Amino acid sequence: MKKFISLSLITTAILLNASEVETLETISVVETANSKIVKDVSSEELKSADLAEALSKNVPSISIVRRSGIANDIILRGQKKDNINILLDEAKIYGACPNRMDPATSHVLTNNIQSVKVIEGPYDVENFGTLSGLVQVKTKEPTKDVHGEINLNAGSFGYKKASATVSGGTDRFKLLVSTSTEEGDQYKDGNGDNFSQQQLEKGVEYKSQYSNPKQKAFEKKTLLTKGVFNINDDSEIKLSYTANRSDNILYPTGSMDADYDDSNIYTVGYTARNLGDFSKELNLDYYYSEVDHPMSTTLRNRKATATSMMPMAPMISRLKTSIWGTKVKNSVEVADSIVTVGLDTSVRNWRAVDTATPSIPSTDTTNKAIFSKVEKSFGKLDLELGARYDYTDIDTSKIINPDDKKYVGLNANIFGVYNIDENTKTFAGIGKSSRVPDARELYNSMAGNSTLDQTKNYEADIGFDKTIGTFNIRPKLFYSVLKDYIYNSTVTSTTSKFENVDAKIYGLDVSGFYFMTENLSLDYGIAYQRGTKDGDFADKDLAEIPPLKGNLALNYEMDKSKYTAEVVAVDSWDSYDSSAKEQELGGYAVFNLKYTNQLHKNIGITLGVDNVLDKNYASTNTYQDISYLSLNNERILFNDPGRYGYVNLKYSF
Repeated sequence: MKKFISLSLITTAILLNASEVETLETISVVETANSKIVKDVSSEELKSADLAEALSKNVPSISIVRRSGIANDIILRGQKKDNINILLDEAKIYGACPNRMDPATSHVLTNNIQSVKVIEGPYDVENFGTLSGLVQVKTKEPTKDVHGEINLNAGSFGYKKASATVSGGTDRFKLLVSTSTEEGDQYKDGNGDNFSQQQLEKGVEYKSQYSNPKQKAFEKKTLLTKGVFNINDDSEIKLSYTANRSDNILYPTGSMDADYDDSNIYTVGYTARNLGDFSKELNLDYYYSEVDHPMSTTLRNRKATATSMMPMAPMISRLKTSIWGTKVKNSVEVADSIVTVGLDTSVRNWRAVDTATPSIPSTDTTNKAIFSKVEKSFGKLDLELGARYDYTDIDTSKIINPDDKKYVGLNANIFGVYNIDENTKTFAGIGKSSRVPDARELYNSMAGNSTLDQTKNYEADIGFDKTIGTFNIRPKLFYSVLKDYIYNSTVTSTTSKFENVDAKIYGLDVSGFYFMTENLSLDYGIAYQRGTKDGDFADKDLAEIPPLKGNLALNYEMDKSKYTAEVVAVDSWDSYDSSAKEQELGGYAVFNLKYTNQLHKNIGITLGVDNVLDKNYASTNTYQDISYLSLNNERILFNDPGRYGYVNLKYSF
């Protein structure tokens, strides 16, 4: 694996940032106008450690892809997997499982997260492969003063969790250490059926049923360590290490489970400010992440039966992936503008191991890029313009018909905000982004296609933000034209293949808040998307385009107590791609309650009940991009959790 890269190229830009030009640490125009920030995740999202579930509750345009009791995936504006760029403290991490058992969101837990920023659309030039949006996860930061907390959590379906965090230091050095352990049983749906009972009810064949109907659904342990060394007032070094250890994670929708899922993330960052006329802020960052993921049929029925006298040996498939990356970024003030120029490079390896015929041959994806961004204000108008040039090599060890690939991409965007007054702003943007196919899409022994081109997204966004007294509303429209979209298309009734198709995704979301009184407030959001394929297709609907979704939360705060009543409502999924093995799903509305009270300056308690009415529903469709259990060539649909109660006790100091 090559350790470094050289790159030549020039990118220019003109652009924006409003009144915050003097400090580079302020949020850019795109982030203030076209993003959703979920704050205090570690304090607010106490039901479980699943980031995907927390995001689906707080961001209307995000839907959950539920395949287990934990480690679930997300869809953002009708797209998922590599089409969404997910960063954990500026580090990339990819799952090793081709069946998405370990998405990027599963490698960091909510108890370690300070905030999550979601930027929708192609408005990111600093990172490789941002096609439909960017999800930036920020973990807790160390403090100078000694602080800490201990959380004890228990919930329905045998859920138990304990976590502890401690932070402290001096003016020069600060350190944070956080650790957690948790486990859970198979959840029960609204009919009272756990995973094993759902398998029986839906007619799953004997060999795919769980041998122990009471098998735990998951066990998980994590560690986060982060240190900050202040060299002087204008420069610092940050280091972090995140470890995730998961065992025996059940995936009842598929034929295999994860024996374990281990990941490590390392980051090193150097920041220097006020270096002179040619550098207002200089950032040097390096990261490395790795995932080890064996999956098997070990927990399924393998005993002898009337038709098979010999016990079956377990099927095992083990995959690994790793990525390292470096970024150099320099920002400078030029003619009342902030100009940022940077170099970005990364190398990802993905491979199946311990097998003579790997499902994914060892493949290196090497990216080299240069990017530039300009932020500038013209009176009430803030503009931001960015561009990025990518050169990507994909090298495979595939022996039969090897086909290494090279891709070149030039991406750019412009985004503007017009501040009509302090309570009203309009914003609009247009941009182009791209992402290259991954090793599975190119070389997988079952569905790979080495002729795939990279996907290009041409998108326009428009919206406004208006506050009237204590009422706020922010509607946004987007229209996305996808060229060479990588899509899993049917070849026969039992086989599929990745292909390039042209498609369109468009939609609307509206979000905002209303402070009805000093104590009573309302948060709301609604999102709607549609997707269609261009060309001669029997079914022109695009897969994985969730139906109309609404989030509504009523909050009442009094003294040290907070009461929240929440509704998540989803329309019926009646626009779906039947040719890609999706199916119609019924609509549903889930009602949740939560109560928080600071009993003492050091002790807080949270009580909650999700799905109060014990609604039986399914949120996730059965797109053939992922392997599902089937009966008579019909993919089996599994239900979401039923009523779930939980309690969290926190001691802080």
